[in-house]
Amino acid sequence: MLSAMDPQKVIKRVVITQDTVSLVEKENKITFIVDIKATKKQIKDAVEKLYEVKVEKVNTLITPLGEKKAFVKLKPEYSASELAVKLGIF
Repeated sequence: MLSAMDPQKVIKRVVITQDTVSLVEKENKITFIVDIKATKKQIKDAVEKLYEVKVEKVNTLITPLGEKKAFVKLKPEYSASELAVKLGIF
């Protein structure tokens, strides 16, 4: 059953590009490559569990490479920049 998806399996890796770094700074968003079958709710739960933050919104898209990319907006009381530092982005 998908609802019991392991958070480590939902989040594959963090995306680090100039665009995603500016999203961290401007919109409090972190971008991940996630499991193609993961729902927005599973992505939200996985990010909250793995990184101890609260998620406001998740947007997803499928890349031309066939990967699922998730843009995770954190609640205002959490800093995407601080999480980015923990994840080694900055």
